[in-house]
Amino acid sequence: MSSQIEVPYIDKLFEADGYLRLHEGEIRRRYGCFKKLLSQIDANEGGLEKFTRGYERFGIHRTSDNGIHVLEWAPMAEGIYLRGDFNSWNQTQYPFKKLDFGKWELTIPPNPDGSCPIKHNTKVKLVMHTRGGKMEDRLCPWAKRVTREEKVPVYDQVFWDPPEQYVFKHKHPKQPASLRIYESHVGIASWQGKVASYPEFTRDMLPRIAKLGYNAIQLMAIMEHAYYASFGYQVTSFFAASGRFGTPEELKELVDTAHSLGIVVLLDVVHSHASKNVVDGLNMFDGSDSCYFHSGGKGTHDLWDSRLFNYTQWETLRFLLSNLRWWIEEYQFDGFRFDGVTSMLYHSHGIGHGFSGDYNEYFGLNTDTDSLVYMMMSNHMLHTLYPDFIITIAEDVSGMPALCRHVSEGGGGFDYRLAMALPDMWIKNLKEKSDDDWDFSNIIHTLTNRRYTEKCIAYAESHDQALVGDKTLAFWLMDKEMYTHMSELAPPSLIIDRGMALHKMIRLITMGLGGEGYLNFIGNEFGHPEWLDFPRVGNNESFHYCRRQWNLVDDNLLKYKYLANFDRDMQHLEKHYGWLAPGAQQYVSRKHQSDKVVVFERVNKLVFIFNFHANKSYTDYKIGVNVPGKYPLLYKIVLDSDSGVYGGHKRLDHSTDFFTFNEAWDDRQNALMVYIPCRTAIVLAKQD
Repeated sequence: MSSQIEVPYIDKLFEADGYLRLHEGEIRRRYGCFKKLLSQIDANEGGLEKFTRGYERFGIHRTSDNGIHVLEWAPMAEGIYLRGDFNSWNQTQYPFKKLDFGKWELTIPPNPDGSCPIKHNTKVKLVMHTRGGKMEDRLCPWAKRVTREEKVPVYDQVFWDPPEQYVFKHKHPKQPASLRIYESHVGIASWQGKVASYPEFTRDMLPRIAKLGYNAIQLMAIMEHAYYASFGYQVTSFFAASGRFGTPEELKELVDTAHSLGIVVLLDVVHSHASKNVVDGLNMFDGSDSCYFHSGGKGTHDLWDSRLFNYTQWETLRFLLSNLRWWIEEYQFDGFRFDGVTSMLYHSHGIGHGFSGDYNEYFGLNTDTDSLVYMMMSNHMLHTLYPDFIITIAEDVSGMPALCRHVSEGGGGFDYRLAMALPDMWIKNLKEKSDDDWDFSNIIHTLTNRRYTEKCIAYAESHDQALVGDKTLAFWLMDKEMYTHMSELAPPSLIIDRGMALHKMIRLITMGLGGEGYLNFIGNEFGHPEWLDFPRVGNNESFHYCRRQWNLVDDNLLKYKYLANFDRDMQHLEKHYGWLAPGAQQYVSRKHQSDKVVVFERVNKLVFIFNFHANKSYTDYKIGVNVPGKYPLLYKIVLDSDSGVYGGHKRLDHSTDFFTFNEAWDDRQNALMVYIPCRTAIVLAKQD
């Protein structure tokens, strides 16, 4: 019975949320499924550490004597052959030997002169003899590198065995207490209309990111995807770093250089589904629809038009868990943002489900135990093997309780989840209302509505809001005026003035109140003016919108620099005070609807003050603070969105000392008086 399944620290889970006791039996049952799978891995594979190194045995490898060894899993194949440049593409010269459990093996001895029969950087393919009697080319699922010729849509596998491999010089940075993520896409990182490269990102972007004050980058679209416009979410080769950006060695140098700057590098990993591509993807690898995936309708995601993994298949588990190890061991990534977690968690894939927050929605029959157990196993493996640096983030919109609690408590094991309701809330407000009509009770509720002791990554916008069909916050706020009035020489514009003020305030209140981490999408820190649209048939393969216009922020005659300056100083302020660190005190003392004033405290030292009113400034506005600031322990302005360096009107005197007086106000023990200009955000810090 599930009630008898021991979960080592389940009481900690219930201490954080007593309502979960109503679902104790289901939580114990899920943990029992996890423990059973872990025991099976221990018994059959010699432990999780060994099981998750599948990439050392599977795929095409040069042996110590310069021969070739290949191991594949293709349970429904009639036969497999290897061909390529090395044998003039002879289709049947090198047949595999069939082993147990659907595995196939091939050994090719060294050349008579002792050299390897397959040279580095030459093309190879597997030939699959299917049960339908066909001989069809396939790419190895474990391929380290795949490339394609220009104007040829199909990818080829390349045997990657460089004589000189990149040697890492720097260790993994330790987990930062405050995670400030710069979400990045290598290909769009140039201002030019082209696919940017790993070396260009290393040279041009990493110093920029470090200067801005971010301590983590989240790299998108690294796992190879044949269709560039999929943004990397239709993966075709799971072990291959995208060749359109450069070589594996160049990606390694990018990661190593980031580490030298103290920047954590996270990989956007896609284990929720796979591309339907057959010739250069994982689909129909052995001629059947059940290899790695569920067969039939269960194996297809109708909305994404992609294949769904079968997490109960032994070799699928080996493949996916080893894939996580590969990106850490080979490329030294520091963690993962797991894409599509909501789709994995539920049999419905979350389609058409609003998730009201009723716990029965999470602990009923709709939850996919097999997928959840896979994620528990992934997090257990990663945090056990790499406890000093690993970070995992779940892209989950459903709010699954305990998803970000330790596996040993019966949780999902993630470190963070994305606070996906926040950008939706901001876009909804900008689309449907004037800021005069914003409901600040709703805004504050959305910003603070997260599960106790489960960390969230707050963000005002990510890549989702930048894609064509939507608009960035800057574009929603300023639209076409950005083309005519962002110059310092242009006439004053009320639209630009409002837009820049709210852009800064939205980002600060989101970072200040919305979570235990923060994320920004590349370029949005300076209010990138346009959406993101990848080259595709619908836009005549244009790169016009598939880039980041750094020329705008670097031009001193344009106002974009002001938004970038504010974002930089916001990041460095958090770096100094650490208000995102888990457990940092947070208290909202005021959310006054008619005044449009919001006040809150964090880490006992910082007071955040926002006046969203369009035209009302307040003199001697009384706010409550808990920690007294009497001489010499007074409060000073440490961030002011109205400062001239941020394009503001310079209405505040930064030399002002703010002293508290012993009067309770807004449920705080003390009070102080401040001047708050309209559409301005201020941060006060208690001086030591």
